[in-house]
Parts: sequence; C-alpha cells; structure tokens
Amino acid sequence: MSYSLTTTIDHPFETALAAVRAALADQGFGILTEIDMAATMKAKLDVDMAPQVILGACNPPLAHHALQLEESIGLLLPCNVVVRSVGQGRTVVEASDPHVMVTLTGNDGLAAVADDAASRLAAALQDLGPTPTV
Repeated sequence: MSYSLTTTIDHPFETALAAVRAALADQGFGILTEIDMAATMKAKLDVDMAPQVILGACNPPLAHHALQLEESIGLLLPCNVVVRSVGQGRTVVEASDPHVMVTLTGNDGLAAVADDAASRLAAALQDLGPTPTV
C-alpha cells in the first residue's frame, strides 16, 4: 500500500521549501508544526544529514469534519509533508496520503474528507513541478 504523494523538483532545498509553503497555502492548508530533521539529528545524535523538514499541514474545515466523524482521528492529523534535499539542486516533496486514515480507522465515512484532502495535496504538489506519484 502506498502511503504518500510524491514529486521531485529541480529546485534547491530552501527555494523548494518556500514554494511548498505557498502551494499548501493556496490549497487552504496552514502549517501547524515544523520539524527540522537535519538540525534535530545534529543536536541529538551529532549526525549530519541532508536538509529535511517535516511540515504538519492542516486544512481546518477538513480537520473539523474528520474529527466529527472519528473523534480519535487527531492521532493521524495533521497531514505531514516532507521536504528533503536529494542533492544537486533537487528536492523531493512527499505528502502523507489522507486515504491512509480511512484504511487505518476502517471508517468509510472519512472517505470524502480523504478524497478532498488528497486532491488538495496533489494539486499543491503538482503546482511545484512534475506530476506527483502515488
């Protein structure tokens, strides 16, 4: 089972990160959390790694609807979007596939919310460059 929507773009990491934020905002997502994995691994383990940030993206109306259908769905929110450098001015952008929440919960009532969220995330990724893969 695939659990992500993915695209690779020909932009350096910092440029890609800014573009991802803008593309998500255009689709109604705000950023609730941000984890700088490279900085965290360096601080906690003294390990160097390529730049990678996890953005916790949330579309409030969709999150609210999901919470009304499944009160424990907060365990699977927000939608994580990973932006990671793969070198030579290329960046991979991956978004968690919202359909996973339907599969994990077994609550088919979440399907419409997942469809809407997935469509918005795919549109955001498509705005960045090549067609996203599922």
